[in-house]
Amino acid sequence: MIEVNELTKRYGSTTAVNALTFTVRPGHVTGFLGPNGAGKSTTLRMILGLNRPTSGTATVSGRQFRDHPRGLRHVGALLDATAVHGGRSAYAHLWALARSNRIPRHQVDEVLQEVGLANAARRRIGGYSLGMKQRLGIATALLGDPPVLLFDEPLNGLDPEGVLWVRGLFRRLAAEGRTVLVSSHLMSEMENTADQLIVIGRGELIAAESLTEFAARGTGASVTVRTHEPDALAALVTAHDALVRPDGEGTLNVAGLNAARIGELAFQHGIPLSELTTRSASLEQAFMDLTADHVEYRAGESR
Repeated sequence: MIEVNELTKRYGSTTAVNALTFTVRPGHVTGFLGPNGAGKSTTLRMILGLNRPTSGTATVSGRQFRDHPRGLRHVGALLDATAVHGGRSAYAHLWALARSNRIPRHQVDEVLQEVGLANAARRRIGGYSLGMKQRLGIATALLGDPPVLLFDEPLNGLDPEGVLWVRGLFRRLAAEGRTVLVSSHLMSEMENTADQLIVIGRGELIAAESLTEFAARGTGASVTVRTHEPDALAALVTAHDALVRPDGEGTLNVAGLNAARIGELAFQHGIPLSELTTRSASLEQAFMDLTADHVEYRAGESR
């Protein structure tokens, strides 16, 4: 379990993380989301003892990371897949870490096999693609068979096969009872991977809840309606305070009324419907709605 309590980090007059409190429990894949500059990477670094908090605490299994002897046996992490010595081979890199953490040599071979790098284990890392470096970073996190794992943008550079593999890996690790925290800016990937979410903005907690609960916050829920009388139906539902957007020939996208009410109105006024489908708000829409006031770097309007 990861427990963050009133965690704060200031750099001079700039507050990167402000009184942040949340818990990441075992048995789940927890997504860690936020706009650029929200403080995600700073928070991860404080959990791992790489940055010292200004105030507050971050503990792993009830202890600060620096108090865990042989840290890789307790916490595995991928923060920056490119932060490796390019002149070493993947095998040499992992074996050096294994020896310093008293991890058996056979676990080096096992994790290389698991991430698909067994055939490239003796090649220099400098010649690896970004996707291969990401796989090596994941192998490093898995090396000590730890109960707690943290991953910062683990999908960068991975091909579609690699993305599918990582999804399955994270789910399996959580199913084994491990604590899995995944920081990502890919909302669609969190929909396919995470079941719990922690969302921050400008260093402060915005939400800590299940994926389903978070998606329900979005304002993008709507109903797709198909009819041979779109103009009549549009006028009808608009009169009942719905918002209507044409979406192709004979198709309307309606917000503000649920499917049951739209069907009832159409029946009462003799308007035949060929489709009536509820479209749930996407995680991305919910994220955009909730973090709109917390964006640190906002692009300007197009010229």
